[in-house]
Amino acid sequence: MNLLEKFNQDMITAMKAQDKERLTVLRMVKGAMQLEHINNKKELNEELLIDCVGKQIKMRNDSISEFEKAGRQDLADKTKEEVIILNDYLPKQLTSEEVNAIIDAAFAKINPTSGKDMGLIMREVTPLLKGKTDMKQVSEIIKNKLS
Repeated sequence: MNLLEKFNQDMITAMKAQDKERLTVLRMVKGAMQLEHINNKKELNEELLIDCVGKQIKMRNDSISEFEKAGRQDLADKTKEEVIILNDYLPKQLTSEEVNAIIDAAFAKINPTSGKDMGLIMREVTPLLKGKTDMKQVSEIIKNKLS
């Protein structure tokens, strides 16, 4: 069973079990996928699911930090639970050693000379790392190696 089939099956299971929290999160992802499908003519596949789930997690992580700044721990906790649900639909996350190995391989291939080469390196590593790790951290690692 691929990830998209698992997603759809989990949505049906959540409906039958009347698991409102899980169903709400899954419906938000499905809505985001359908919006991408309509607006950008993207095919409804696993890649789109992973992309949408990643965006949803990023939005929720930003919300968590804002809720904590505002002293709304109740909302932060609820949003953290949503992130846990969403993590089920991402591929296995890479360890920092695996991420560094991929970045090092890109550095060896491209042999950057200055910070201007960051785009070349990001273009090389993004297909390998997207959805499997936080791309913001990847960007920071590359910036540190370039400086």
